[in-house]
Amino acid sequence: MKKSIIILISILSFSCSDEKNTQDVPVENMYFPAIGSDAWDTKTISSLNWHADAAQPLLDYLDTKHTKSFIILINGRIAMEHYFNGHSASTPWYWASAGKTLTSTMTGIAEQQGFLSVNDKVSEYLGVGWTSETPAKENLITNRHLLNMTSGLDDALGDDVSAANLQYKADAGMRWAYHNVYVKLQDVVASATGQSWSAYFNAQLRDKIGMTGTWLSSGEDLSVYWSNTRSMARFGLLMLNHGKWEQTQILNENYFNAATTTSQDINMAYGYLWWLNGKTSYHLPQSQLTFQGSIIPSAPGDMFMALGKNDQKIYIVPSKKMVVIRMGDAADNVNLALSDFDEVLWEKISALTGN
Repeated sequence: MKKSIIILISILSFSCSDEKNTQDVPVENMYFPAIGSDAWDTKTISSLNWHADAAQPLLDYLDTKHTKSFIILINGRIAMEHYFNGHSASTPWYWASAGKTLTSTMTGIAEQQGFLSVNDKVSEYLGVGWTSETPAKENLITNRHLLNMTSGLDDALGDDVSAANLQYKADAGMRWAYHNVYVKLQDVVASATGQSWSAYFNAQLRDKIGMTGTWLSSGEDLSVYWSNTRSMARFGLLMLNHGKWEQTQILNENYFNAATTTSQDINMAYGYLWWLNGKTSYHLPQSQLTFQGSIIPSAPGDMFMALGKNDQKIYIVPSKKMVVIRMGDAADNVNLALSDFDEVLWEKISALTGN
């Protein structure tokens, strides 16, 4: 009997070791940095068995591509953190459209608190006439359509989201187009909760996970989030853990799952304001073309992403318990979200991590 137990333990140990090697995920508890503290646990490259000789080429590439900050978290711990070109850990920078995922998250929080439903018509909160469409067409647009970019509003008219500039292009749900009209969800949340967008965001998300930062107006009724890089990393860590911070479920898991899986049948690589890697096809901003394959072939297939103008990035890789943050100026040309930079960057990250 004793011999059988020893054999069983050996088999289980081998099996766990093999699974670890397959998934390449460190076996340790998830770490969350304390609220109100700058302290943050770290991991060394050697402890992760990464290829140390690939670290400097990655940093050199980031430096030449106008990066200001770069962080990699593994199980919540900092494995790499670097600042470039005069940027520092305390310097704020804009999230651009990577902040769309903050709006998505707050919509989910407002729904779980009973203030709204993603299936409600936007006009229930903003009133009739928030677009220049006919009431019948306007009333087709739900909060979900704003979340998944299928409002049907004309995306060729620029960033202005005043009613006069929100014009009919197709019925809601029939056309995917990257459009700044998503920002109207901030007004929906404010109307539904009876609080200002910033106050509700700060109380229900920012302060609960120890972020810093603020929403600043960028003109044309747009609000852009600014924070330091570690605050962006805290948000990435929350989403790596399916909306849970330590023992507190800040965003319910059902909404998290809906937000980070394909949300409509036109752009397979889009959830609720999150980009999704590893899908069979994808659309790009300002294009109605369907491209076959994964958005970033060199990156893990299970990765989901917050992508902002000029290469603001939050990459989240559940299979590796990894969060990667990049802030800075445009790596090459000015872009809305995706660029060739993503592909090359992930080739260099993979060279470092070994897969």
